[in-house]
Amino acid sequence: MILSIGNQTQQLTKMAPLEEKSVRSPGEAQANFADTLKKAIANVNESQVASDKKTEALANGNIDDLHNVMIAAQKSSITLEATVQIQKKVVDAYKEIMSMQV
Repeated sequence: MILSIGNQTQQLTKMAPLEEKSVRSPGEAQANFADTLKKAIANVNESQVASDKKTEALANGNIDDLHNVMIAAQKSSITLEATVQIQKKVVDAYKEIMSMQV
């Protein structure tokens, strides 16, 4: 759908002004980051555990749906690989920051 420039200008003027960001103390920011990190690691762990349970159930003959077992294993693998790559990037960023001259 093509909008005229006048219509776009009217839409922009109707938008609410940007709200100021809330000011957080360093302690609150650190706690928020730590909680986010813990939740992310817990999600990776849950994915690994779910994959292990499905694989074990398949090996024991309790389930015969190989398709869902393989999907769970791939999700688990991708989640773990993404976590490792993010960890490497964070370590690299930390090293770069620490090598900066003040």
